[in-house]
Amino acid sequence: MKTLAGILIVMLGFSLSGHAQQNMQTYSKYDFIPGEKVIFYDDFTETGIGDFPANWNTTASGEVVTTNLFPGNWFKMNGEGGVVIDGGLNLPDNFTVEYDVIGYPVEDENLYFEFGFYLYSSQNTKDIDEGGAVPGLNGGIKLTFGYRATYSAYNTEGYTLNGEKEDATMEAGKKYRISVWVQKTRLRVYLDQVKVFDLPKVFEPGLKINMMRFELWESGNPMITNFRVAAGLPDIRSKLLTEGKLVSYGIYFDVNKDVVKPESYGTLKGIADILKENPDLRVKIVGHTDSDGSDAANLDLSKRRGASVKNELVKTFGIDASRLESDGSGESQPVAANDSPVNKALNRRVEFLKL
Repeated sequence: MKTLAGILIVMLGFSLSGHAQQNMQTYSKYDFIPGEKVIFYDDFTETGIGDFPANWNTTASGEVVTTNLFPGNWFKMNGEGGVVIDGGLNLPDNFTVEYDVIGYPVEDENLYFEFGFYLYSSQNTKDIDEGGAVPGLNGGIKLTFGYRATYSAYNTEGYTLNGEKEDATMEAGKKYRISVWVQKTRLRVYLDQVKVFDLPKVFEPGLKINMMRFELWESGNPMITNFRVAAGLPDIRSKLLTEGKLVSYGIYFDVNKDVVKPESYGTLKGIADILKENPDLRVKIVGHTDSDGSDAANLDLSKRRGASVKNELVKTFGIDASRLESDGSGESQPVAANDSPVNKALNRRVEFLKL
């Protein structure tokens, strides 16, 4: 049976309803802004339940599953070893990585778990085991998550910098959002709304990161979904004030829902700041969807999402409602073919049009 209902209910019998309900206010210090250009996206909807996803490779094992507690398809990693994006990615100096994750212990009596996540520069992106226990012959960084968060940076000569944050704790069976922001030598790491690490010179100058690797140990394995890699930062000010149109991929919703997710805070704050600095600026907010579902349902959903963004700007950031309009276009104005997870992610967007 490929649903994790049994696994997630049995684990210690503790509550698996997720950590305390978060709202936009709990993210008031959250400054993460996702990259503008989507390079890679996988929500595992195109992988059959029970199958290993085609865009990934491993020295361990894994399968796509569903759960009784959290919607969507999840990539459940099993055993001990590494899991990578197959063939790596051609990444620029500035990029972001985001994913939802649920951890589960190998042993049922364990409340906590641990897994690793590497960003590194490989000389051969087809070689999962390049470098052995420290992957990447050119250097990189190892992050660990679970009962604490740690980092260990390394170059061709050995480890260069390390640290930990003991109160950055993840409990098994609960859903978290991990966000990573790379800007040349700088790395910022977030666990939900908390900035765990901000390391201004952790990478060697000129290091070309092209691989990401989950590391699985006997202390537990992760399940992930909505894995998104994107390049660059949106120039919100120029797009909105000069060009008159801002296309945003940094405002998030659950599937078929219209409630703005808290991790949208950084993007919304950037837009709200510009509105506050330009009191005569009026904006129309238009929601867009991919082609999954019926035309009518998508049109309705996009309109509700546009209205939700407007309401959030008014309620959370104090923007006068008379300066904002909202609408939705459903799936009628795609910017890419709806033929892959990446292209569907490009079509799911919110546009801000200067009036």
